[in-house]
Amino acid sequence: MIAGTFDAQRAAFRLKIRSYGERISALQALEQALLDHRDGLVRAISDDFNGRAEEETLTLELVPTLGEIREARRHLKGWMKRRAVAVDWQFRPARARIEMQPKGVIGILGAWNYPLFLTIGPAIGAVAAGNHLMIKPSELAPRTGALLGEMIAKTFPPDYVAVVNGGAEVAQEFSSLPFDHLLFTGSTRVGKLVMRAAAENLTPVTLELGGKSPALVHPDYPLRTAAERILTGKLYNAGQTCVAPDYLLLPRALNDEFLRIAPGIISGMYPKLVANPDYTRIIDAAHYRTLVALVDDAREKGAQTIQPSEETYNEENRVFPPTLLLHVTDEMAVMQQEIFGPILPIVLYDTLDKAISYINARPHPLALYYFDLNRSRVKDVLARTTAGGVTVNDCMFHVGQSGLPFGGIGPSGMGHYHGVHGFETFSNQKGIFLESRWTPLRLMRPPYSKLTRRILGFLMRG
Repeated sequence: MIAGTFDAQRAAFRLKIRSYGERISALQALEQALLDHRDGLVRAISDDFNGRAEEETLTLELVPTLGEIREARRHLKGWMKRRAVAVDWQFRPARARIEMQPKGVIGILGAWNYPLFLTIGPAIGAVAAGNHLMIKPSELAPRTGALLGEMIAKTFPPDYVAVVNGGAEVAQEFSSLPFDHLLFTGSTRVGKLVMRAAAENLTPVTLELGGKSPALVHPDYPLRTAAERILTGKLYNAGQTCVAPDYLLLPRALNDEFLRIAPGIISGMYPKLVANPDYTRIIDAAHYRTLVALVDDAREKGAQTIQPSEETYNEENRVFPPTLLLHVTDEMAVMQQEIFGPILPIVLYDTLDKAISYINARPHPLALYYFDLNRSRVKDVLARTTAGGVTVNDCMFHVGQSGLPFGGIGPSGMGHYHGVHGFETFSNQKGIFLESRWTPLRLMRPPYSKLTRRILGFLMRG
């Protein structure tokens, strides 16, 4: 069935390239479908998580997805325009240009933690670029995947846009198809498998992975403001966010003050947890057990925990409490893998140089958060660190900017999308050279002469 859908899409793509007007109509249809299914999507996502606030889904999923569509609609005509480029002087009067050409059939493997934004979001760039596409939602969010399948089936013919649902075996078959481009969002472990499968077909891939994104606070920055913003970013979606601050780099002198104010900030946002619809649950029992194991391992190796203790948290209600981890070391599992939960390890530093060295000694993160009001230091820290994206003096908001590319570097991913960057990712930037009626290159054809050698000598000297 999956292969048949792929073959139908490839045949339909070869018959006709979609015009600007057709792409705009498709984007409008997608926007309207999301608006029509707003309430259903909110319910489905909440059901998949066993509880997630409507406001959180609207803020972090639906609003930015609609924003991406509207950005594409506003600017698509300009993105599609062919661009003239300069011709090296020795080739004149020839001309050259770049034309944006759709790649063909695109595959998108979505993620469970933001099952709308990270599944439909990249599809926007693929549609804007004129491609056909197949979408595989995560099986860990089955209700959302089923509703997306119904929504897309009502909106587009299956030889244009199709949703394929199923488990790991379906995902494996999906990633083995000879797509013209494949985008995957998820863990580094699965990303390696997807890349290996795509390599068999020489399919280009965009991998949106994760990693340990640090939040670095300078001693001069207002600590309460930093704490509020870091904890908000950490606790959105109960920490199940690829760009959530994974650990906090805090000046040693500010540790006591942070520990004094942090519990109050958390309780101010979430006065209670189990009976609080604002606090997102963990996606499933298996992931809950993983988080418990991370905390237990850290405790056994000397870490101290600070977390609420008045309620009952377990894998049945899937409520995992906000947890601060003190005295962490590199031997702890929580400092070796992406956490993906509401656990915040605190790493103390003595000098900014040492903090930067700590970051640079680890794999490049998907995101970096630096808190400092001194522009010169901000510039210096950004120059000396490498990350997929950065938010200065807050967390996560660089992801919501349609004008910024979103993606990782090295272990945190490869390739980008959002806005024009998604359009370019899913387009073939076809370079075209237009020879003139008269060309100086005729002087470079055999039989070679003294004039040829003089011209080559001149070109070599520049």
